[in-house]
Amino acid sequence: MAGIDTGGGGHGGRRSSNHEIPLIPFIDFLLCLVAFLLVTAVWSQMARINADARVPGPPRPEDEITKPEKEKQLHVEMRGERKFQLVWKEGSTVVNTIDVERKPVKAGEDTRFPDLAKKIVDEWTANGSHRAGTDKKFDQAVLHTDNTTPFSDVIAVIDAIYAPLRDFTPTGGKTEKVPAFNVTFAVN
Repeated sequence: MAGIDTGGGGHGGRRSSNHEIPLIPFIDFLLCLVAFLLVTAVWSQMARINADARVPGPPRPEDEITKPEKEKQLHVEMRGERKFQLVWKEGSTVVNTIDVERKPVKAGEDTRFPDLAKKIVDEWTANGSHRAGTDKKFDQAVLHTDNTTPFSDVIAVIDAIYAPLRDFTPTGGKTEKVPAFNVTFAVN
């Protein structure tokens, strides 16, 4: 405890005013306050976003900006009972549409679509973008299907999409044949 002596107590009618002030809780409060201020100062710095008042646009207006070319994607639609539809798209623009008759061929327990596989190979040969062995990107194929389509038919269509093969040489590796498409599913 700390004490404060204000003097007085003698002549003149003043009383002695000795008081004791508890300093330990006051020091604890000050330490908590300093810690809080330091922490919030760091968080407020992290929450800042650098911005300026320039309008959007190229950093140098005299330079011409080239827009990146949209990649072609092959959309395989298997919603009908009688045909497949192959649709080449660049972004949301339809480039080409091909109908392929749906003729399943049973091979034991497996189902195959050889006509679809042949047509996809022909289409990739004509329109595929990534052909070089050193090109690490693959063409994209998007599969559109109903929720009621049997799993064996979905697998057969994926196998048909994987039919076109291309050379691929990983960095410092040997050349191997890999499917030309990455397959993804469309969301209903």
